[in-house]
Amino acid sequence: MSELLDRLVTLSHELGREERKLAILGEGNTSADIGDGTFWIKGSGSSLGTMQPQQFSRVKRQEVLDFVDRDATEQEVQDFLQASRVDVSQPHPSVETFLHALCMELGGAKFVGHTHTESMLSILASKAGAEPFLRHIYPDVIVVCGRHVAVVPYVDPGLELAQAVRAELIRYQEKHGKGPKLLLMVNHGPVALGQTEKEVLNILLMADKWARALNQTHAWGGPNYMSEVDSDRIDSRLDEHFRRKQILAANK
Repeated sequence: MSELLDRLVTLSHELGREERKLAILGEGNTSADIGDGTFWIKGSGSSLGTMQPQQFSRVKRQEVLDFVDRDATEQEVQDFLQASRVDVSQPHPSVETFLHALCMELGGAKFVGHTHTESMLSILASKAGAEPFLRHIYPDVIVVCGRHVAVVPYVDPGLELAQAVRAELIRYQEKHGKGPKLLLMVNHGPVALGQTEKEVLNILLMADKWARALNQTHAWGGPNYMSEVDSDRIDSRLDEHFRRKQILAANK
């Protein structure tokens, strides 16, 4: 368990590197599935770039999932998050604990990373919202971030957001037969769902490059989107499947 927590700390530091502009101050959160019905989640208010093992809380996954169905007040949510801890000496869990539990349960993730990436927010917080990310402008995004992204509109963070995320993950699973690698929350930021901490980092770095490239295309007339046929082809090519496996193997 300590090795898993060390990996989560490393992921948090990588996401919190100031020069990457993925998260500053207390923004964003990370989590990892322990595999015994509990998971590690970032403590509320802590900074990704300086996270220490003692700043994470271990919470009970099924209890968190069950609470998503509740119609609870803000105080009841705060009280529940305190009660969801395995060890009461650990810090208050992030308000996005519900979102992380759903990404593991419905999205199949082992590690989850959420940031407030500057380049992505410049689009997600614009009039365009998530629409520019519904098509692709270069193949590597498809290989790393998946053929399709999941999207939720802006919803108040916490329980209400978790309920919207649950609905979107169910819709995505029914349509595509698997969970997404990248979930975009309009006016809020991206969430990466990975099997390893390095896959989460890769997804968020590629998403950042995607957003920066989209923004820069407007100096030359706007994005030249790939066709749906070409995008589907990249997603199904044998050499790209091989490359995905190679990337994942290198990330273990």
